[in-house]
Amino acid sequence: MPARPAYRQPLLLLLVLLGGATGTLARWATGLAVPHVDRVPLGTLAVNVVGAFVLGALLEHLAGRGPDEGRRRALRVTLGTGFCGGFTTYSALANDTDALLRQGLVGHALGYVGSTLVLGLVASALGIATVRRGARGRTA
Repeated sequence: MPARPAYRQPLLLLLVLLGGATGTLARWATGLAVPHVDRVPLGTLAVNVVGAFVLGALLEHLAGRGPDEGRRRALRVTLGTGFCGGFTTYSALANDTDALLRQGLVGHALGYVGSTLVLGLVASALGIATVRRGARGRTA
C-alpha cells in the first residue's frame, strides 16, 4: 500500500503548523526590532534573506547522506514548509514595494526588490556552500 500524501498525514500537518507559527512569530518580532530606513522595511528584507540562507542550507543538508527518509520529510515540512514559509514573506515584499511606488519612491522600490532578489540568491548559495563545507570537514 503506497504511503499517504503528506497533506493527509496528521503528524506532518502538525509539524507544518508548529514550524509556520514559529516562523511567523519570528518574522513579526524581526519586523518590530528592525526599523525602516528611509521608508524601506529592512526587517522584511532581513527575514527574506535569512530565510533564503536557511532554506538553501536545509535542502542541501537533506539532499546529502543524512537522516532517513522519514526524518528528512519531517525536517523538510517543519523547517522548510513551516518555519521558512511562515518566516519569509513574498506578500509583504509585494505590499511594501507597492507602498514605495505609491509614494513616488521608484528608486527605493527598485532597490528594495533588486536587493531582496540578489541578496536572497547569494544567501541561498551561501547556505548550500556552508553545508557542503561542513560535510567535507566531517568526512576528512
